[in-house]
Amino acid sequence: MSRIGKIDSRGFTLIELMVVIVILGILAALIAPRFMGRTDDARRLKAQLQIENLETALKLYKLDNGTYPTTEQGLQALVELPEAGVIPKKWKAGGYLEKGKVPKDPWGNDFIYLSPGTSLEYEIISYGADNNPGGEGKDKDINNWEVE
Repeated sequence: MSRIGKIDSRGFTLIELMVVIVILGILAALIAPRFMGRTDDARRLKAQLQIENLETALKLYKLDNGTYPTTEQGLQALVELPEAGVIPKKWKAGGYLEKGKVPKDPWGNDFIYLSPGTSLEYEIISYGADNNPGGEGKDKDINNWEVE
């Protein structure tokens, strides 16, 4: 048989490719809005999880040393032996946080630590996206007494 009468069917036609591109465009237009705006929710959730992890480390610190670090010693006392205030006698070598450093909140700011707090033994606060006390929506503060 000669190759003159045969049609080569090993590729996609331009029309087939255009149909696929249009379908992908429609799917993207339908799905993308659902994910837009979810970054703020994800950052708020991450801040809550970080606060819970810091609380766990603070409880271990207190278990070893009898008290929480002071405001002056700060969360840094979880990764370095404090040099000011009451020096803990049973501070765990290597610290109380796995990565050996105090995490920043999801917006790149330091967590606020107060001990004693105004109503609790200690308070951990992230001021949200605007890094200022108070706020609404993405700027709303996240703290350990409201974390569920």
